Amino acid sequence: MNQRRSRRPAPRPPEGTPAPAELARMARSGLADAARVARWADTELGPGRGSATADGKATLSAATAERAARELGLTPDQVRADWDTARLAGLVEVHGDSARPGWRLRAWDRDDSAVLRGWVALFDAWSLAYPEPDDHEPAAVAEVVSAMPQALSFLQLSAGPVPVEQLLDLLEQRVTELRTARCEIPYGPQPEPPAEPAPADAPLAPLLDWALRALASVGALTYGDGQATLTPLGSWAVWVKLEQICVAAQSPAGNIEQAAEDMLRGCAQLRPNAARAEYRAWLAARPVGSAVTELLGAARGEDALLRGLAFEALRVVGAPAEPDVRAVLDEPTLRPYALLWLAEHDGADPEDAHEVLTREEATWLWVDTAAAVADHGEAPLLVRHLESAVQPTIPMLLDEVRAVGHPRTVQVLVALAAAHPDPALAKAVRRAAFQVHTGGS
Repeated sequence: MNQRRSRRPAPRPPEGTPAPAELARMARSGLADAARVARWADTELGPGRGSATADGKATLSAATAERAARELGLTPDQVRADWDTARLAGLVEVHGDSARPGWRLRAWDRDDSAVLRGWVALFDAWSLAYPEPDDHEPAAVAEVVSAMPQALSFLQLSAGPVPVEQLLDLLEQRVTELRTARCEIPYGPQPEPPAEPAPADAPLAPLLDWALRALASVGALTYGDGQATLTPLGSWAVWVKLEQICVAAQSPAGNIEQAAEDMLRGCAQLRPNAARAEYRAWLAARPVGSAVTELLGAARGEDALLRGLAFEALRVVGAPAEPDVRAVLDEPTLRPYALLWLAEHDGADPEDAHEVLTREEATWLWVDTAAAVADHGEAPLLVRHLESAVQPTIPMLLDEVRAVGHPRTVQVLVALAAAHPDPALAKAVRRAAFQVHTGGS
């Protein structure tokens, strides 16, 4: 049964946070150079254009970077830096050896939320946006990256300049906590300690300097004169991340720790808005890549209901799921769902998205949805499902359902025959089920 749950009021950002439109203006300004290079690449490197790179791939080779620099009045290094920023912000998406404009570039001038999501994606990738120091162990760099969210939270709560010495103390404490949590306690006889400090014990000040410079390079803070201050965008982004953690901690239906399949089953009886809240909580507690992989794994199972719910959860993921969804187009079981997802992702109205399906794909999806209804719904709902078929008559529907080869065809037709109140129609459906079962015609 559906449960009414108290609705958590929409959280408000800290007092003094600019309005979303102003934040989007700031983000557009900060990413203007990256958007300019992305638009140039969209125009000049698109498929079929004679101006593609020498190797025929829409990637920034040295020749392409030099050409872009000439045409845009930049240096090749500036072009490469702006290109990297565009990739991190989702303005450009790279698939294997080719690149194409990201959906955010298409929406850049008209959709403030797309702009802000792009900037947050860049903010999340701050450690990739600025070259990390060469003379430090990767483990030490990773520790600092893991510890910086606490420093950023402190900056956000301080709402003003914070001395670097204070941030360094906080960073050292957090790194110590991380090492303790890993139980890095020596076991057994130990060799004499080395004369020089181990890399993990090296001073953290240079790594904090790198982290602050990297965050400044993406526009999250200002850094100089021995202090750091979050920008309005940086303060807002930290608040967004803290809110995501709060959402994860308050999973509406308690499925946050479940595997994708169990989480989806737990959402099956929730109303759409409640289910989406549960998906958001579940996703906020996981890296996006592994969450998408897990959802697609659940979609490949035998339960058609979970297949549909998995793609609903992927709609909540949005753009980061696009490459993985596109990659399953060759899987017959997932193809219709993936096509609809991609159509809606590209801006199609959900009511019209079905137009991207062939007649055969639409019929396959009709059978799959009917299987979900037969397994989890009620008989009247299965009867009403007939109205959603693309075929104008029942005989045409039965012919095409038999031809499409869905593995659940027999069970769906038997359930439909048992549920339908019209004896003549029920008889025709039973006959079709028998013919599919026996392989007759």
